[in-house]
Amino acid sequence: MEVILAKSAGFCFGVKRAVDTVYEEIEKGGIIYTFGPIIHNKEVVNDFLEKGVKEINSLEELDSLPKGTVIIRSHGVAKSIYEGIEERGFSIIDTTCPFVKRIHNTVNKESEAGKTIVIIGNDGHPEVEGIKGWCANKAYVAGTKEDALALKGVIKGDVCVVSQTTFNINKFKELVEVLKNICYDVTVSVVNTICNATSERQNEAAQLAKKADVMIVIGDSQSSNSRKLYEISKMHCERTYFIQTLKELHLELPANANLVGITAGASTPKNIIEEVQKYVRTYF
Repeated sequence: MEVILAKSAGFCFGVKRAVDTVYEEIEKGGIIYTFGPIIHNKEVVNDFLEKGVKEINSLEELDSLPKGTVIIRSHGVAKSIYEGIEERGFSIIDTTCPFVKRIHNTVNKESEAGKTIVIIGNDGHPEVEGIKGWCANKAYVAGTKEDALALKGVIKGDVCVVSQTTFNINKFKELVEVLKNICYDVTVSVVNTICNATSERQNEAAQLAKKADVMIVIGDSQSSNSRKLYEISKMHCERTYFIQTLKELHLELPANANLVGITAGASTPKNIIEEVQKYVRTYF
């Protein structure tokens, strides 16, 4: 039986940069906070906690805490969060993914120019909430066709459409067409802000799943990009498993299985991927 690991599985550039930054600050010592979990992976976040890094989720929490350094999560935060941290006298280290930061700059510029911002993504996701916080006026979020259709008659004036960096590229294209159809009397400018690593990872997962008898997707349940990999893999391979660590893998292989494919989300550490890969190769 063949076991193939997707080439793009594991940490992307933005996640690695954020994680490395936290470890570097731990080595320096001092009081360290992260605004929200630095990435969506419980194993990594728990390791930070064990090393003394405290996670905060609101500005109000800082009011009763000793001064230190606040590290901004890779998903980014609203503009008001930066201002609130500085006003309280804390230092800031920004590990917002550069691709997310590009979206912040885009929506800030376009909304100040009077355009209505529509974010294609999952409402409530930290990245999307952060993007909203850089808009000069009300922003709308569409994650489904129904969400997009509900904006008919609501949107006024010219529109700028952006996307959550980890959104499904095919769903993004579908929702853009819906928005163009309901906003036929205004100008709709579209900025495809899905990061290249996400597109590559999704395409690779689809191609591998088409050939595989079994697919294993490794990622945190809170990770948007990991869930998208599971959805895409499941479309092409019925026997698709979604796990966070090896402990959750209860693998059942059909007698005629010839190929097991493995991929992992952008927040999945290398050691977890290698552990799963080694287990499958050894015991199956």
